[in-house]
Amino acid sequence: MAALSEMNMSDSDYFEFGVAHDRRYTLEHLWLQLIDEKDGTVKVGMSEFLRADYGDVVRVILPHPQDTSEFVLDDEGTAGVRDNDEGEGRSESSNAGDEIGIGELLVTVRTVSDRVLINSPFPCKVLELNGEVEDNADLANDDAYGDGWFLIVKPHEFDEDQFLDANEYVEYLGEL
Repeated sequence: MAALSEMNMSDSDYFEFGVAHDRRYTLEHLWLQLIDEKDGTVKVGMSEFLRADYGDVVRVILPHPQDTSEFVLDDEGTAGVRDNDEGEGRSESSNAGDEIGIGELLVTVRTVSDRVLINSPFPCKVLELNGEVEDNADLANDDAYGDGWFLIVKPHEFDEDQFLDANEYVEYLGEL
């Protein structure tokens, strides 16, 4: 599944990390895996290099779609929540909040040494979030290419060839 690479981070420290061959990579160290060619859905996670470079991940913060409900008072003055999806006159494209533009914040990764803000490499619609990785950041540390994935998106513009394959990514890391 993955080739191990070593990176000399200083004169005495070597970190081993894997690079999965069935993915594409961004320069910001995200991996992208096309999971449904017909629908164009893509699973997104972080490369193990982030952990090797920044240290253990202690928290993952994923984008959460905006709440489309409204706080309202009923006729008796009792507080409640009205879901805007039930309101009249709403357009069918009212899924505001689950759209992320190119270059907008996609995920925040807090490590033992830093906070890494990772922007979206393409405009996309968020379809699914991996809440387990938010609850347990060790998934990103221990299984970055498996259960440690971040989200599933449907890119509006996605061409696998614009991203690095595993060999190109390893070459890129060697130049850092």
